[in-house]
Amino acid sequence: MTKQDKSNAIQELKERFSKAQFFYVTDSSTLTVEQVNKLRRKCFEQGIEMKVVKNTLAVKALQSLENEGYAEIYSAFEGPSSLMFTDNPSAPARLIKAFREHADRPLIKAAYIDSAIFSGDDQLDVLVALKSKDELVGDIIMLLQSPAKNVIGALKSGGQTIAGILKTLEERASA
Repeated sequence: MTKQDKSNAIQELKERFSKAQFFYVTDSSTLTVEQVNKLRRKCFEQGIEMKVVKNTLAVKALQSLENEGYAEIYSAFEGPSSLMFTDNPSAPARLIKAFREHADRPLIKAAYIDSAIFSGDDQLDVLVALKSKDELVGDIIMLLQSPAKNVIGALKSGGQTIAGILKTLEERASA
């Protein structure tokens, strides 16, 4: 690889890292060519970009960014490494967990999720449980709507329920 090729690769990785909110560093060594192709196909189907990288180039790309939060992840770039970029923080973890039902790899070396770094394969279950931003917003909206739905349900249920509520409130006020 020439100096120009390395420079281009670093620049490409730098751009990709700067745009990524979520990425995983994985080890897919010991997988057969067939298994790697199957993994790449599943990544493509789920909108995950998988890229095999040279460790030194990836670290140089991360170091060239202004974000100092990447320092903890440098140690993950040892041995064979591949990167998984995604818009959903738990999608690669779910894919890896499902894939490992039939193979012993890929292993998670590290994951960068919204400025938080998860190190080691033991974090797989934590990463699988992460909810996407849309799921969290949906949960919050559901929680906010439930009291309003209860009031609306009580109002729609008829005069007896409303009369009962008013009578109870009146008794509390007089007591």
